Amino acid sequence: MTRQPRITHSEVEVPAAAETLLGNGIRLYTLASEDFEVLRISFVFRAGSAVQRTPFSASATANLLAEGSPEMTAAEIAERLDYYGSWYDVNIDRDYAYVNFATLSKFFAETLAVAEHILLRPAFPEEELRTYCAKRKQRLAIDRTKVDVEAREAFARALFGPQHPYGTSYDEAEYDRLTRADVVEFHRRRYTAENCFVVCSGRIGERERQAVAALAERIPHGGDTVPTAFPAPVTEHEAFVGHPGAVQSSLRIGRLLFPRQHPDFLGMQVVATALGGYFGSRLMRNLREEHGYTYGVVAAMVNFEREGYFAVATQVGTDVTRAALQAIYDEIERLRTEPMPAEELEIVKNMMTGEMMRILDGPFGIADVTIENILCGTDNASIGENIRRIRAMTPADVQRLAQRYLAREELVTAVAGAADPQQA
Repeated sequence: MTRQPRITHSEVEVPAAAETLLGNGIRLYTLASEDFEVLRISFVFRAGSAVQRTPFSASATANLLAEGSPEMTAAEIAERLDYYGSWYDVNIDRDYAYVNFATLSKFFAETLAVAEHILLRPAFPEEELRTYCAKRKQRLAIDRTKVDVEAREAFARALFGPQHPYGTSYDEAEYDRLTRADVVEFHRRRYTAENCFVVCSGRIGERERQAVAALAERIPHGGDTVPTAFPAPVTEHEAFVGHPGAVQSSLRIGRLLFPRQHPDFLGMQVVATALGGYFGSRLMRNLREEHGYTYGVVAAMVNFEREGYFAVATQVGTDVTRAALQAIYDEIERLRTEPMPAEELEIVKNMMTGEMMRILDGPFGIADVTIENILCGTDNASIGENIRRIRAMTPADVQRLAQRYLAREELVTAVAGAADPQQA
């Protein structure tokens, strides 16, 4: 039976997931706990936008799974889940689609019956597809009038190149060309046993485990089994998107680095947290408290399956765009040239470990971390090891990483706003 994480002064032990290899090759992981009368089943498919052949087919497939089966309409599926107080959610990123069902233990069987329709027999009705495309097209057009969306897309293009799956952004008119055949084909290729694993958490007894296994074993073989080849990233160091009349500029500064499996990824998370990972971080003190340039600024390491990057993001008044950019560059350079005070680093460590423990509070949080670890090729034993590595970081380690990876000439800067900051 799964326990809650055990915490001592310097150690964290997170329960390991029990693993079962099913007949069709899917791996089923269970994190059983009797402490809660709920359970969640997460089906994870390698079905993100990076592997689509037709623009928007990956997100459309994920979001239309529950829009009807041959036996049930979209309304009937939604009403059945609501009746039992069950929760259904689907998320998609560049690499994966996450299909989640959560339910009270006493309504497990009823919820799993609905899940069968969603997972195995989605109908993708033409009318639902056209409604979905019209709404998403309008939403995307509206979003692209906002400087933060413009900067985010420009930053991705600058990091990876416009032809790379992680850097591509499509015109909203592509929604008009998306067909039901495109969606059905994507589902056939990617929602297969070869591209799936399952994680169950909560009150999972043997009866529930066997029922989930029986459903997962019906996910068909086939589709794409060879990893999709990606082009090499092509990085540009400056990107500007003009936005006449904007009162704010959206800023992105960072660089392409490496995915989570790299030995320096965790250390760079410490560097990013010190810069902009909590309210008292260096960038928050500088840009918000000292200069009043912004309400908030964040810095983070971002992990994709095949790449990873460091990024700083904020929005400032257009009249202080250049000053804010310089302040960010200066804080990065200060990390490279001055050892961080030990007291400040201790705060950063406490913030990071405290956030880890917050995420691990409850079976669903442990399941989320388990999924992330599976995707990274590790297991839950890595959590305690990561915390030990964070606690062992020294000011010299932080400075060494900043010097190695955050040289000014390596940084990518993307700005969306009213005037080009380089010409102001």
